[in-house]
Amino acid sequence: MAGPYTPASAGLRMRPGSSSDPRRPIASALPLDNEHVHKIDQSHQRCAAFGLSRIERLDYSPLGRSDLGVVRERNQRLYAHAAPVMEMLYEQIVNSESMVLLCDATGTILHSIGDQDFLNRASKVALQPGVNWSEQAKGTNAVGTALIEESPTLVHADEHYMHANHFLTCSAAPILDPRGNILGVLDVSGDQRSYHQHTMGLVKMSARMIENHWLTDDYRNVMRLHFHSRVEFIGTLMEGILAVSQDGKLVGANRGALEQLGLSGAALRMHTISSLFGTTVAALVDRFRSPLATPLPVELSSGRQFHVYARFNWPVWHAASSGFAAEATASAAQGAAGEAGAADAAGGGSSAASSSGSAGGSTAAGAAPATGLASLSLGDTQFAALIDKIRRVLNRDIPILILGETGTGKELLARAIHQDSERARQPFVAVNCASIPETLIEAELFGYEEGAFTGARRKGAVGKIVQANGGTLFLDEIGDMPISLQAHLLRVLQERQVTPLGSAKSVSVDVTLVCATHRNLREMIEQKAFREDLYYRLNGLAVRLPPLRERSDLMALVERILDRESPERRLRLSPEVVRLFQGYHWPGNVRQLFNVLRTACVMASGESLITRDHLSDDFIDDARRVAQQRAASAEPVAAPVFVAPTGPAQAAAVPMPPAAAAPVEPVPPAASMPAPQMPAPVAARLPDEPAMSLEDIELRTIQQAVDAAGGNISVAAKRLGISRNTIYRKLRWRSDGR
Repeated sequence: MAGPYTPASAGLRMRPGSSSDPRRPIASALPLDNEHVHKIDQSHQRCAAFGLSRIERLDYSPLGRSDLGVVRERNQRLYAHAAPVMEMLYEQIVNSESMVLLCDATGTILHSIGDQDFLNRASKVALQPGVNWSEQAKGTNAVGTALIEESPTLVHADEHYMHANHFLTCSAAPILDPRGNILGVLDVSGDQRSYHQHTMGLVKMSARMIENHWLTDDYRNVMRLHFHSRVEFIGTLMEGILAVSQDGKLVGANRGALEQLGLSGAALRMHTISSLFGTTVAALVDRFRSPLATPLPVELSSGRQFHVYARFNWPVWHAASSGFAAEATASAAQGAAGEAGAADAAGGGSSAASSSGSAGGSTAAGAAPATGLASLSLGDTQFAALIDKIRRVLNRDIPILILGETGTGKELLARAIHQDSERARQPFVAVNCASIPETLIEAELFGYEEGAFTGARRKGAVGKIVQANGGTLFLDEIGDMPISLQAHLLRVLQERQVTPLGSAKSVSVDVTLVCATHRNLREMIEQKAFREDLYYRLNGLAVRLPPLRERSDLMALVERILDRESPERRLRLSPEVVRLFQGYHWPGNVRQLFNVLRTACVMASGESLITRDHLSDDFIDDARRVAQQRAASAEPVAAPVFVAPTGPAQAAAVPMPPAAAAPVEPVPPAASMPAPQMPAPVAARLPDEPAMSLEDIELRTIQQAVDAAGGNISVAAKRLGISRNTIYRKLRWRSDGR
């Protein structure tokens, strides 16, 4: 029967401004728009086409227990994400003659919770687990119609096609995966007399919460961009979330992202992070590696403005972690690990090859790019020996301690170790012990329970060590960890159990440990600033990354960075810039090299050759000072670390870095700049003293330069060709340790 049906409850008071519909008098009492009425009309037409009867009693028998078990097993992940949200939703509607339902993508009810009295009434119309509520089976209803319309749907009272369901009011919202596919439906059904207009809002928010959990789970190992036009909405259900692949493509989005951007899922996947927000993965990693970073303002091509916050965890990026280009900063190491999808294979390259444009260090045509540790080797013998040592201890449960100056690529090496290990598909969690405030680092590492301290998140937080369970934990700048926390960390590493703050329950963990520092841990042990027992626990294999000035693969590294920064055109260095690079001492190591080349690539837009005009003035001034010092002192290298420790005979035996040994054409000094006076070589001043370590020689040279400058650090820094911060740091360590 498809004719008008007027139930006894048709006398319900109509709201002001509403017009009566003789077909659905109860529902017409609600302020429903024309779009909604049209949606219900179309659904009724489909039901008539299916041949459904409004009054005939259909088969309400649910699936058998075994069949229901199969359906639930197939949708176990959906249930795991939805169950806690359903519990929270039910708390909002308890004692309202209602129930919460979870259905799969076919409309079969998987799980339900609600008021017991109403559950009994609902079971009489088969509103229970195991029963299919698609439109083909039950006519117009919120679950079945939402699946067809793929949008939130309200079906109230006599809007249901079947008369037996007219006592219900149902609000349903589809649950979508990050690619826009329907996973299932969340529904709240209740007695139509208890209808409330806010019910649909609660259902939509709950469905969005499930979708966000699903997206986070799907893309836990990639970058996720949380954004909104209002910065205070980031972190709420109203935020948009985008998943970004290693090459900057947008591979997933939540409903909030699509709504705010006004794009469909297919249209969004045609974009990259650069074309949408005008930024790059590397730039976002640079900014958001610090836990204290603030949201970044961005602007669409249409002029709309948003605030973006990035979260990421880079465990496996195939060839991505091969990018030495990312060593611009410790942060940018993560970015290059995500962007270098087409990294060149390892190989040395001469300066001539680099300047002429040959590909001596590039991957042969058609060959797969090297990944992991292999991708880091560019021909330097020191680096090759270091990698060989690491390979010998991989997967042997031996902790690795990476030593080296700032900017040499310690974090990138740690990621390559993880990628080559058996744990490559498990999380890689990096913790910078120097960037987290001392008051928060314990909670950050070990996690905490709700109420553990003032300002703690509701329901607590999982610590970084537990997040790394099964994978690799990288503790960067371990030398800056507070002494009070080192004992706690030692106990965790020995017992392989973590006890969150405020909890009496321990959590077992299994992690591979990699640590890094630029500090001298042995000196810190003598100064009681670092625990000796922790040092020996971390120091299974200690490897020292050579600074850039000691490496022989400078030009191969330059070539790789240029190819990655400007893949569409083969940028190369002019002979003058090649000589300038080879004669420079690179105090900032690979980080500084990357920044110099990155700026040069931008400045050389539209050109194929990088000249001196494309370099920053600061770098040119620094290089000029180095050239002046070398010309004035007749020393092969101005950097004090290479001064021979004793007489001329031994000086000849000291190996010089290839970059320094190459002939360099000095840059003409500025007319206004007086030639600096370098301190005499250390060896000449210590004829009768015993041999000293290079570090002692370096400290002595710096001290002499400061004394010669009358205590003026700026003058001493210019004469030595290093930064003032380096002098302050070196002298501070000396005063602390001696």
